[in-house]
Amino acid sequence: MKAESSTITPPLSFRKALAEEADFIAGLINSAYRGDSSRVGWTTEADLLGGQRTDEDEVRGLIEAEGSMFLLCLQGEEIIGSVNLQKKGNSAYLGMFVVRPDLQGIGIGKHYIQAAESISRTEWGIRKMTLSVITFREELVAFYERRGYRRTGQIMPFPTDPAAGIHLVEGLQFEMMEKDLGVPPHFERPLV
Repeated sequence: MKAESSTITPPLSFRKALAEEADFIAGLINSAYRGDSSRVGWTTEADLLGGQRTDEDEVRGLIEAEGSMFLLCLQGEEIIGSVNLQKKGNSAYLGMFVVRPDLQGIGIGKHYIQAAESISRTEWGIRKMTLSVITFREELVAFYERRGYRRTGQIMPFPTDPAAGIHLVEGLQFEMMEKDLGVPPHFERPLV
């Protein structure tokens, strides 16, 4: 299962992660969300949360879990992004979506999210994608809105467990967003 995009040079390709890549993926996710390395990109949570975003064990568990995959984004042979996709009924949850911080802001993310949606539709026959965004991250909400996601109004408190991150500000919350993907290709009716 590989999808290609020819708009970025070299072309992007996408594939499922292997369990032995869990440590690298965890490092990539942490570099994009937390700490000084994340400040190079625009997706940083470094001013909101301290500590790690994830670890090798969590990533490995998600790779190996039924109805879950990490979809990797490659530029040439180099892994430059990862996203966790989890099937939940007729929808898929998109989480831990990252592009390497020094490559953010040049259009990779929009191609990558389209690939994640397409692969989820084809692989699982889902009709909807969901995700959660920290409410303080208006620029991230706007990114997803430009991709067709809408706010649901469903707000959830951010976990207070230090394993999820050390709160650097008060009032952290998630808001759910969703996007209708329509009928999956193999479920569409043939034209008469």
